[in-house]
Amino acid sequence: MTTEEFVKNFYLEKQDILHSAFENRSDYKTLVSTKIEELNLNETQTEQLKDIISALLTDTFYTILLGLDGSASIGDSQESFKIYDEKEQLISEGGDLEGYAYEYFHGE
Repeated sequence: MTTEEFVKNFYLEKQDILHSAFENRSDYKTLVSTKIEELNLNETQTEQLKDIISALLTDTFYTILLGLDGSASIGDSQESFKIYDEKEQLISEGGDLEGYAYEYFHGE
């Protein structure tokens, strides 16, 4: 896995979580989608809530990636981490994630 693929997978996970929270399938409900449905929001309110949750997820995933990169703190600690895949190939080493993270989470 490349550094970009690693970051892209975080972005795809964010998108999957957001989608599952707002999808209207009767055969599959998440706790979040059920709670949102119970609010009985109109379409405009639902879109506003979706935008808020999307922004929250973006901030969360972006901060985690920057924390792993050493560009932001995780809790009270700020240090960079080396990330390896299961084949022990280096995916990221301090400073490699930030550019891709910005591109995927804040780019167009």
